Amino acid sequence: MENKEKALICPIEIAMDHINRKWVIQIIRDMFFGKKRFNEFKEGKPNLSNKVLSNCLKEMEENGLITRETNESIEYKLTDKGLALNKVLYELAMFTINTDINNRYYDEEDKKELKEVFKKTLL
Repeated sequence: MENKEKALICPIEIAMDHINRKWVIQIIRDMFFGKKRFNEFKEGKPNLSNKVLSNCLKEMEENGLITRETNESIEYKLTDKGLALNKVLYELAMFTINTDINNRYYDEEDKKELKEVFKKTLL
């Protein structure tokens, strides 16, 4: 039998496969900011249907990003794997804030405040 080389897949592609689905990053961000119940994830997202959210949470659980705990109600929590995305989210936020040189999205005061919020929450 020949020794076949295993085709290497880019680790960035693998990571993106887990988080690139619609709503995943927003849900993970929300969990860092304290949201943990189904209806809390829908706040501020009028286009997020119950079915899509349910499927998204199920996929995230299958990918090991979150766990589902049932006590008096159902709560979702980030696993160690999900928590490890903190620096990724922080760097994405800083990329947007730091490259907004013409203040298209944020004025300077907002930038300063956002940097502190994300630093405190994600680092």
